Amino acid sequence: MLREQNKLIAQMHKSLDICLTVIAFVGACFLKKYLFPEPFKGLIQGPSYHVVLLMIIIIWYVTFNAFDLYASFRKQSLPQIFLKMVKAVSTGTLVMVLCMYLFKIKDVSRTMIGMFFLLDIGLLTLSKGVVYRMLTRFRQKGFNFRNILIAGSRQRAMDVIDAIGDHLGAGYRVLGCLDLEQNEIGKKVKENVQIIGTLGDLKKILLENVVDELIFALPLNKIENAGQYIATAEEMGVPVRILPEWYFHRLIYKPGIASIAFEDFLGIPTVALSTTSPRQGELFIKSIFDYLFAGITCALSLPLFLLIACAIKFSSRGQVFFKQERIGLNGRRFIVYKFRTMLAGADQRRKELEAINEADGPVFKIKRDPRVIPFLGTFLRMTSLDELPQLINVLKGEMSLVGPRPPIPAEVEKYDVWQRRRLSMKPGITCLWQCTTDRNEILFEEWMNLDLKYIDNWSLKLDFKIMLRTALVMLMGEGR
Repeated sequence: MLREQNKLIAQMHKSLDICLTVIAFVGACFLKKYLFPEPFKGLIQGPSYHVVLLMIIIIWYVTFNAFDLYASFRKQSLPQIFLKMVKAVSTGTLVMVLCMYLFKIKDVSRTMIGMFFLLDIGLLTLSKGVVYRMLTRFRQKGFNFRNILIAGSRQRAMDVIDAIGDHLGAGYRVLGCLDLEQNEIGKKVKENVQIIGTLGDLKKILLENVVDELIFALPLNKIENAGQYIATAEEMGVPVRILPEWYFHRLIYKPGIASIAFEDFLGIPTVALSTTSPRQGELFIKSIFDYLFAGITCALSLPLFLLIACAIKFSSRGQVFFKQERIGLNGRRFIVYKFRTMLAGADQRRKELEAINEADGPVFKIKRDPRVIPFLGTFLRMTSLDELPQLINVLKGEMSLVGPRPPIPAEVEKYDVWQRRRLSMKPGITCLWQCTTDRNEILFEEWMNLDLKYIDNWSLKLDFKIMLRTALVMLMGEGR
């Protein structure tokens, strides 16, 4: 999973570098032909600069790979990255000159080649410097971290902690370790990492904390009913990694949901079990599309935003936006934004209306809710326009365009264990439930099954289908 995503990022990085190199070459030609002072101005028509450019693209692609220019920035300093880049461009330039000599490509302007060399280094330095600084700043502010829970507290656990400490930029943070003995709780394993419970506390810890991954770093033959603990994590949608050892065959457990793969985890070979899609490359594309679509739609919808905001202000007293705490990926809490469609003090009136709640389970829904703003609130809900501000949540990285709807904390507290697996994927503005006929008549358990069906069968194609069906639902005014 991680390997596939890293490959995709590396390919995008290579494509960006090649594009910048092409821009540098075209820029050097333009400067030499039109902007240089006499007598250096101009290019003769003899050599085919298109052929030279094609040669550069091929040579630069090979040399960039040869100098390992696409190793993770998280493992290198900026001067190291700059030095490797200069070596790669210098080597590429020497190889290009040699090829021009061998293929008898004459009369290529040496001044233009020198200018291209400087422009290429300048553009590549600028792009890598900007990306490096952005990543560093994000990491310093604690963004995009994955919380790791380690089962084990001895040498293997220390090896995992050391690997994470050596690759801080990889975005992992150790939540704590679990031991087999109760009297070990509270003891320090390494630096700021301590034992926070026993394996018997696993379910409780997974329910009460944001855990993105569980790593078994102790011999499985020492764990009684090891399969039961793995099954608990699997049922809740928490990915599991196992450091393999000779007793692995004794684990009498066959995953019912998770896929199994052998993966490298920061230099440590592991067996990974994951209940989410293994197509991490496509998930990365989904994430990029989310940001692009949300950004463009927000910009284009600004007049509509202002119109709805004014209408809400004129129709009732109170704030334009309704803000509510929701539960996101793996239990992360965030504030969701919607246009306010209810009268002031609606939350305080919920208790008196619970007796006429028409939804089963922990969900609260009333067909003709007396708290809704007359006409305007009903219209915004029917057309789902009240959901538009959630594009801000998408831009903040808290939500996706498509995914299970983010529940409120009170709902999650009433979930069965198997229902928590819907939190294993980033929540979305719309999903299968939102574009299902008679969605408001569906039982809560059916709704949960639809979300899990989406997670188990996720693809980019399914996302686009859901978005098209959601657009149709909005046009037909089927929201509530």
